[in-house]
Amino acid sequence: MPIICDTYAGVSHLRIEGEMTIYTAAELATELLPFLTPPGELEIDLSQVTEMDSSGVQLLMLAKRETLQLGRPLRLIGHSQAVLDTFELCDLAGYFGDPLVVSASSH
Repeated sequence: MPIICDTYAGVSHLRIEGEMTIYTAAELATELLPFLTPPGELEIDLSQVTEMDSSGVQLLMLAKRETLQLGRPLRLIGHSQAVLDTFELCDLAGYFGDPLVVSASSH
């Protein structure tokens, strides 16, 4: 489960690829947690997430909580259809506060 990180202009950009499920949550947490503490802005690109369940949601909520405690801005971007579906099902768009782009084909 790769998390790819690029940093430019003071912003760390993480891209999560594949599943964010109970089967991958422990590995994802191990990879993600070290990226939450450095100073500066953080963006997590979710465009390559193929499946998400409550474990994936909990991981994103953990990231949001930890970055808030540190005063570090966190944005979720590029929401895949799997992420959009899960956020809609759980009514989470407001919790994360990031704009969601919903294509006409998704409804």
